[in-house]
Amino acid sequence: MKRALVLALAVLIPLQPVLADGLTDKQKRALAAQQGGLVETDYDPATAARMFEVASAPSNLPPGQIAARIKDVAQLQSARDNQLVGYGLVIGLAGSGDSLRNSPFTEQSIRAMLENLGIATEGGSARARNVAAVIVTANMPPFVQSGARIDVTVSSMGDATSLAGGTLIMTPLKAADGEIYAVGQGPVIVSGFSAQGQAEQVTQGVPTAGRVPNGAIIERSVAAEFGDQAELTLQLRNPDFSTAVRIADAINAYTRQRFGARVAAERDARTISIRKPKNISAARFYAEIENLIIQSDTPAKVVIDERTGTIVIGNQVRISRVAISHGTLTVRITEAPRVVQPEPFSRGVTAVEPDTAIDVQQPDARVAVLDGPDLQTLVSGLNRLGVKPDGIIAILQGIKSAGALQADLVVQ
Repeated sequence: MKRALVLALAVLIPLQPVLADGLTDKQKRALAAQQGGLVETDYDPATAARMFEVASAPSNLPPGQIAARIKDVAQLQSARDNQLVGYGLVIGLAGSGDSLRNSPFTEQSIRAMLENLGIATEGGSARARNVAAVIVTANMPPFVQSGARIDVTVSSMGDATSLAGGTLIMTPLKAADGEIYAVGQGPVIVSGFSAQGQAEQVTQGVPTAGRVPNGAIIERSVAAEFGDQAELTLQLRNPDFSTAVRIADAINAYTRQRFGARVAAERDARTISIRKPKNISAARFYAEIENLIIQSDTPAKVVIDERTGTIVIGNQVRISRVAISHGTLTVRITEAPRVVQPEPFSRGVTAVEPDTAIDVQQPDARVAVLDGPDLQTLVSGLNRLGVKPDGIIAILQGIKSAGALQADLVVQ
């Protein structure tokens, strides 16, 4: 009997790490403390499966606000742009370039460019006013290959007054890793203009910034493994739990009919995970699901820009029944000094006598009852008050403070 017990212990001791996998994390830590070592916590197959849990049936959410395609409200996580930036020169300006005294980096760039072209510039001084130093920026789209063309934006960094009529010369564009991915060159298109005379100057738009359509050639492509992905990740442009659930339900309803399986699962308010079915490429599969119609939803929000007086009210904004009185107090002060002349032969002096007129106006403020069960009623009620945008901003802030505005108020 003892011999059989010793043999059983000899077999079980090597299997102790395997048996420990069925223990809880707390039991594993206690076992590790006894043994003087560390026991790592791993996910069992059931836990790993729960991390990608697909709902067995669609949700019972109410209908959303508007119907939209999946491609309009979400984008693939792997399909992202890459920002490029570079420093270059714009030449051919009609005397509107950088003044080399105030922009010494422009003169250094001109010398370096000429030396690269084999022209010696030692001992000379440049007086050109037809060159401007610029920063060139571009967005490199996903899945772009070598030889493709993209648009670039050109912005002056010196004291140039206009880039109209200029040409961007060869400018390398680098990414965040310091590698060159594109080269930009071409004529600059400027929408703004500036005209100046001796006594007046007129400026429209921004003449110191422009674009070069198709002005950059891709020299190096970004490695992408989209075709080999077994799991796709969708990211919502506007995070919302209801929209994420509706997207997952729409995809599951389509794939259940098309492939006989539900493949989409919502992770959070922004992310939806999708398992690619077998015997179909990732590009073809996403092309089929990106045109599915879903009911998108957004939270109620009011955006106010006090600098420009812009007010944007969302469709779901509601206001409880409140009474509002809005009036303005206008105080006008007018100075009209008078010149007083002395009487003849009175030995007086001419003096200026101040004359101030103060006028106070306070129009009668009407008390209006505002009840906004929908957007149209809310806008009609605000217009009925007859106030300007700054007054509407003050009213909305007061309603929010009173707790009657059922929306998020964003002041920019």
